Amino acid sequence: MVAAGHAQTAAAACAVLAEGGNAIDAALAALLAACVAEPVLASLGGGGFLTVRPADGPHAGRTIVYDFFVQTPRRRRIDGELDFREIVADFGPATQTFHIGLGAIATPGIVKGLFAAHRDLGHMPLRNLIQPAVGLARNGVLVDGMQAYVLRVVGAIVNADPSMGALFESPQRRGELISEGELLRMPELADALEAIAIEGEDLFYRGEMAALLARDCEARGGHLTRADLETYRVERRLPLTLPVFGGLVDLNPPPCSGGILVGFGLALWEALGRLDGGFGSPSHLRRLVAVMQATEQARIEERLHEPGLEKADAADLLLNPALIARWRDEVAASARVVRGTTQISVVDRSGSVASLSVSNGEGSAYVLPGTGIILNNMLGEAGLLPDGVAAAWPRDSRLSSMMTPAIVRDAAGGTTALGSGGSNRIRTAMLQALLNVLAFDMRPQEAVAAPRLHCEEAILSVEPGFAEDAVAAAAADLQIANWPAQNLFFGGVHMVRRSATGAFEGAGDARRGGVACTV
Repeated sequence: MVAAGHAQTAAAACAVLAEGGNAIDAALAALLAACVAEPVLASLGGGGFLTVRPADGPHAGRTIVYDFFVQTPRRRRIDGELDFREIVADFGPATQTFHIGLGAIATPGIVKGLFAAHRDLGHMPLRNLIQPAVGLARNGVLVDGMQAYVLRVVGAIVNADPSMGALFESPQRRGELISEGELLRMPELADALEAIAIEGEDLFYRGEMAALLARDCEARGGHLTRADLETYRVERRLPLTLPVFGGLVDLNPPPCSGGILVGFGLALWEALGRLDGGFGSPSHLRRLVAVMQATEQARIEERLHEPGLEKADAADLLLNPALIARWRDEVAASARVVRGTTQISVVDRSGSVASLSVSNGEGSAYVLPGTGIILNNMLGEAGLLPDGVAAAWPRDSRLSSMMTPAIVRDAAGGTTALGSGGSNRIRTAMLQALLNVLAFDMRPQEAVAAPRLHCEEAILSVEPGFAEDAVAAAAADLQIANWPAQNLFFGGVHMVRRSATGAFEGAGDARRGGVACTV
């Protein structure tokens, strides 16, 4: 079973499963297809994480996290030399400021991650996994309502550079942005994918593509050099495994903060004991807001928000029973304690599970010439670098992320893969989806479709579906921002589950055009 953010992304994974590929093959094929079908959210110029638990082979029964997120450059150019511009993304009910330009590009990791995971765990030839994406790029994919909306949100980025504008220009209305129902073709990306399949990852990190990227960064105000690309490495990590609700949850470990924060929220919720009232009740929302606020405060106290901080023992600090007990007591005493991403979840008939989260930020507005590959703007992500996006990042360091593709082994013997997009809303989307499954015993479709809220600073953002009195009881002195409909602002959790008896269930999050399919 597959759950992903676009029908064509899921279809690529299902085709690979039908041909005998395993969950890892399917997830990688879906990632490549997403670079065409979800071009703002996924790109070979970005980074991500893959959490896998193979059912067979030398790694059977072990969870491995592949970290191929972006790396900061080895040198930092002075501000006066940088191509680094501010834009505003318009979600409709809310706006968010980002930075773009070649000075916002960090070293991409997706191509390296693709090859590393395939070498270790793939069954099918990589060229077979690339073909669905090549077909989509060459023949075209119909722009759906979700992708049209995402393109409008980042319209300022699309219009910031002629190469981006040309990539997403309407085929019928010259000079205008492509819209829902129109065919998006990316022939240069099709050629680039085929070339990478033939020549391997070195084409991107040491060959002609690397030379082009390094040349343009040098000439036009970027930080990256050939050395950044040549020295990039994929990290294989043990997961952060948390025993909660009678099962085990495998999360993204340090240096990323997302898994620690989601784990903290789950542990604190369980430590608070039995909840009086079901989902959507005043007691549920009061506790949910309190746990979100406690998680944010603990993040700041433990300095997980600081770029470049050594986080080797951060999990031990934040998940220490004494600290959990302290926050349990504070939450119990008071009701208030003072970016673009896509997800692919796959489980196969043998029981292998793959959960993959990737991001390109919002894109830097730079397209690698002749390839159709949009480079990331991760050095312009205020959520990743909150202390000054232009100057704060440490050199040659793996950036932290909120992305936390997860695997759950529940008390009933089932296995679930899930993850979410949503920038700094990932941790609250994942916390709520996991609680829906583990604490409220919801099935995947119900858990994903349930309304969400997000608490940040003094604002409580709320989706429709909660009772007004319950929201008011939870808000205390917070400012309530009621959203008119479910929105990608609240994340996009795509979830699949295989029961102990081999039955499949899954759900793609409608907030991000998600779909689920079985083979």
